[in-house]
Amino acid sequence: MSRLNISDAALQTRWRPSAIRYYEKLGILPKPERINGRRRYDRTVLYRLAVIQGAREAGFTLDEIRALFFGFQEATRPEARWRRLADRKLKELDILEERIRSMRILLKRMKTDCHCKTLETCGKAILENGVSRVGNPLFSVIPRTAKRVGHEIARVK
Repeated sequence: MSRLNISDAALQTRWRPSAIRYYEKLGILPKPERINGRRRYDRTVLYRLAVIQGAREAGFTLDEIRALFFGFQEATRPEARWRRLADRKLKELDILEERIRSMRILLKRMKTDCHCKTLETCGKAILENGVSRVGNPLFSVIPRTAKRVGHEIARVK
């Protein structure tokens, strides 16, 4: 079986050689054989790079990609790996989608409803009235009748 040098692997996958070295350094790609000090890859590296590319395009982080390859028992089939990671990613996207929806509503409301003369006036209104009535605010406002205790808020009586 012929071996690929890093330039050939990069050309065939449209990756930069530096990216291939980076994934190798992270341990996601296997260490290549070295001949005369030069990397020589088995052709299967192209398949692994294709999986990495697909995972990156789907929004997976480097840790999630590492988990795809190494975070399961060896006998776990690829479809089960993808399914489990995709379920987690889809939950994250649902949360992000809801967050974006709330942000859009808030931004539209602020754009049309704000008539403050200064940012200090806006700040005062935010502290007294809260940022949003549309769900999760961008940041939480602690009422004047509360104080922080560690990570909890204790109501002052």
